[in-house]
Amino acid sequence: MAGTPRSGRRAKPTALKLLQGNAGKRAINGDEPKGELLSHIPACPDWIGELGQEAWKHLAPWLTKNKILTATDLHNLEAFCAAYHRWREAETIYATKGPVVEGATGGPVKNPAATVINESLKQMTTFGSALGLDPASRVRLGGGGDNPQENPFAALLQKKGGK
Repeated sequence: MAGTPRSGRRAKPTALKLLQGNAGKRAINGDEPKGELLSHIPACPDWIGELGQEAWKHLAPWLTKNKILTATDLHNLEAFCAAYHRWREAETIYATKGPVVEGATGGPVKNPAATVINESLKQMTTFGSALGLDPASRVRLGGGGDNPQENPFAALLQKKGGK
């Protein structure tokens, strides 16, 4: 079966290809669109919950300083911080009520917070990867380097008592 134009590995950004070296000796795309780098740290939208706003305060400066966050990537940061807020709230509910709660008919059912936790973690993984918030995507975005960079999300988790 033939593949589609989107099947296979994702294309490596030109800047990353130049940084890491063009081992395949393929043509370099000189017309690749580039996002507009932000010269200032964007303000967190009001609609994001308190815990998500705290994540924004840790992540936005780091992403801006490292030239990862562009104007066209703000939606990824918004989605990540909103999912982070939902995840933390659902974890609190789950810790308080446990894995089984009373259902509408009075019988035991799975705590709906468990579903919110799982969905939020998947969203955080997707949007966090796009922003370079995990080790593998950081290497992919930044090409590695001699100086390991601090991860503000890890610091936020430690501050909040996460693992």
